[in-house]
Amino acid sequence: MSRILVLILMISTYALASEAAHEGGTDIVQRTVNFLLFVGLIWYLVGEPVKNFFVSRSQGIADELKKVQEKLDESIALKKEALTKISEAEKFAEELAVSSKKENKIINDNIMAQCDVELEAMVKQHASKKEFEQRNMVRDVVETVVAETLDQSSEIFDREAMANVILKKVA
Repeated sequence: MSRILVLILMISTYALASEAAHEGGTDIVQRTVNFLLFVGLIWYLVGEPVKNFFVSRSQGIADELKKVQEKLDESIALKKEALTKISEAEKFAEELAVSSKKENKIINDNIMAQCDVELEAMVKQHASKKEFEQRNMVRDVVETVVAETLDQSSEIFDREAMANVILKKVA
């Protein structure tokens, strides 16, 4: 039916086209009818594909907008997740700094305690070594005095004189 209507419109367009310009009159009505028929014919032939094109185009744009919105929502969620991870990392860093300071204090106290123990041991060792050296010096002095006394005649010195000599050397 629509094909017959199109055929009639095409024929009428040709039939209503006038040659009024040759006669000297105006043919505005025929031209308007021809224009309306031409627009109707174009609308009939091209209208539905153009509508479909624009509907599909607007649907495609809406789909792209929806995809972009989904990506935006996803990136916002990822940003929030990253921010929470950053705040957790900052808290962990603070806790780590506090615990490392505590461990540092404990290790420092242990090292100082070990140093104190070693220092005490060195002082005791020095004192015993000093005492040992003093005994060696006393023994050497006594040996020297005894040797000198023995070198001199034993008849001249009596016990009291020997004791005085020893006391002089030791003092």
